[in-house]
Amino acid sequence: MYKDPIVEEIHQYREKYAKSFNYDLKAIFEDLRKKQIASGRKFVKLPIKKVSNKSL
Repeated sequence: MYKDPIVEEIHQYREKYAKSFNYDLKAIFEDLRKKQIASGRKFVKLPIKKVSNKSL
């Protein structure tokens, strides 16, 4: 099976990043949120879509 070197590099980076936070999702999320705020970019927050149970 062919392994894409770019995808492999991304997987290595992701593993190293997660390991630096001891795989703590809350800590990772907080870090990403800080980076998002520090970027100074505008972000659009979309409303949550409600799902009805009638279609089931």
